[in-house]
Amino acid sequence: MTTEIYVSTDIETDGPIPGRYSMLSLGSAAFTADSQLLDTFSINLSPLPGAQQQPETMAWWAEHPEAWAACQVDPQPPSQAMASYHRWLKTLPGQPVFVAYPAGFDFMFVYWYLISFVGDSPLGHTALDIRSYAMAFLQRDYENAGKQNLPAEWLGKPVLSHLALDDALQQGRLFCHLLQANRQRGQA
Repeated sequence: MTTEIYVSTDIETDGPIPGRYSMLSLGSAAFTADSQLLDTFSINLSPLPGAQQQPETMAWWAEHPEAWAACQVDPQPPSQAMASYHRWLKTLPGQPVFVAYPAGFDFMFVYWYLISFVGDSPLGHTALDIRSYAMAFLQRDYENAGKQNLPAEWLGKPVLSHLALDDALQQGRLFCHLLQANRQRGQA
């Protein structure tokens, strides 16, 4: 049986969908099931040629100038950035499992970029959504399964920084707490 490595990932973008808009920053933190942080990956990306910036997203960025400045430092061409990310994923000592909060948004960009610029995704076609996992663990509906309903000590710092790697680390630790609590409950 292959060991699963949980790759908590957060991205920053200038719009809601890949292709028309660009992924600006990518951060991933690889964890074992027992919460051991194995490695991290972080890179900023240049905008896609001919891509747009969504006005609503850019208005949001205007309210977060430190985070915007951080994702503008040393951006790499998407092809180079995704080739580096692909290599990093392949070095992990097990099967990478994409984990995010929300997975639907982050995975859509990461998968599109991997296929577009590398032609392959070590992550396969699936992503694990932390809030959906919390929903099952808490036995609540989706609306009542947010971070505010989880133990505060699982969350670490209360506010996301919108720096991709910082947020990936925080969300990865949250997922590991959920995973451990769920496994302990199953053994009781």
